Amino acid sequence: MTKAEKAVVIKELSEKFKETSNFYFTDASGLTVAEVNNFRQKCFDNGVEYKVVKNTLIRKALETVDADFSSLNDEVLTGFSGVMFTGAENANVPAKIIKEFKKADSADRPKLKGASIDYDLFIGEEHLSMLATLKSKNELIGEVIGLLQSPAKNVVSALQSGGQTLSGLVKTLSER
Repeated sequence: MTKAEKAVVIKELSEKFKETSNFYFTDASGLTVAEVNNFRQKCFDNGVEYKVVKNTLIRKALETVDADFSSLNDEVLTGFSGVMFTGAENANVPAKIIKEFKKADSADRPKLKGASIDYDLFIGEEHLSMLATLKSKNELIGEVIGLLQSPAKNVVSALQSGGQTLSGLVKTLSER
């Protein structure tokens, strides 16, 4: 790869890292070509972009981002590295893809090396289950709205049922 080609890759990566704060680093070494293609297809089907990039190029691209990724350099960016980019609305989708792929193929690969969710770092495979169950912003907003509406709905239904009971009593008394 020439210096010009490397500069282009670094520029593209740095733009991606600046555009999205949600990305995952994986290690898919040891997978067959068919398994890697299957993994890429699952990523594509779920709207996740997956790229395999040299660690030095990733490091240089991360230097352009206004966040501290110094802990990624030593622990995560070694060996075979793939990067999964996802949008803000579905930050847990890459973790779900990795988990489902491991379960379906009963393999221990791809491994989660690290993840950035809103530029908060999660390093290590042990965070995979937690990241897969992470709720999106819209899901959290929906839950809060549901919780806020619940007391009001209870009051309204109590008043409505009480009103029907009172009108029934008045009607019965008037008939007697």
